Amino acid sequence: MKPALEHLPKERNESFAVRDFDYHYYPNPWHYHPEYEIVLVTESTGKRFIGDHLSDFEPGNLVLIGPNIPHTYRNHDRYYEKDAGLRARSIVIHFTEASLGNETLHLPETQAIQRLFEQSKRAIEVTGNTNRYVSELLYKIVGLNGLKRWICLWEIVAALAESNDLKPICNWSQEGHNPKESKRLWDVLDWAIHHFEEGITLKQAASIAQMQENAFSRFFSKRTKKTFSQFVQELRLQKAARLLIENDELSVTQICYDCGYNNLSNFNRQFLNHYEMSPVKYKRIYRS
Repeated sequence: MKPALEHLPKERNESFAVRDFDYHYYPNPWHYHPEYEIVLVTESTGKRFIGDHLSDFEPGNLVLIGPNIPHTYRNHDRYYEKDAGLRARSIVIHFTEASLGNETLHLPETQAIQRLFEQSKRAIEVTGNTNRYVSELLYKIVGLNGLKRWICLWEIVAALAESNDLKPICNWSQEGHNPKESKRLWDVLDWAIHHFEEGITLKQAASIAQMQENAFSRFFSKRTKKTFSQFVQELRLQKAARLLIENDELSVTQICYDCGYNNLSNFNRQFLNHYEMSPVKYKRIYRS
């Protein structure tokens, strides 16, 4: 599936768009756009796909995504159930360099912002004190208009540019439209998250990517910095951890099989290696 070009329309007399989205689940497909995007998840959980990277998201997750990077946010399956009663909310800003003033961005005082925009080609995760400060500004900007809104955008961008609480998300700079490799990787990731509870294999994944197994292994490892089996393992363990916390009725054995494992001993060993505690202890600690 190739990323679709999407556009967030601006209101009259606006140079950038601000939205406080509220859905049953995030509806966006795998897409890209020429604007910079700031996204703060305010409610809901799920999987976040940005360029070549897959990770979980939850409330408080804050990122800056550079222009033309393919991305999407997919909620956990329970959000798509009828009458689930769940909400998927986020505050989103779309802006361009022109929104801030092209000439202003060439001044010596804005060199930090120039570096920030260069770093955003790999997308940026915002953490720590900067996350808390910028999140407050994002809640604030939703209620502002005109000059006050524009000044608040500058405050947000300046705070990001001067921060040490930033880390790159993608493994390499993401540029271009509908790149063939992004489509190939997305097809495999999308298939894997829908079938990881089954006994999926490297051979099947290579077939989805339309590659030979050895070539696919190199392709996947280079772009995700992990093997395909490690990726599937992470998906299974993430689901297991969620079920241990959220579901009182399921036993550890049931969770083991529901997550795609066919051996309880192997599940316990993998869980211990990943979370540094047994499934039973993990459940006891987090539920208490």
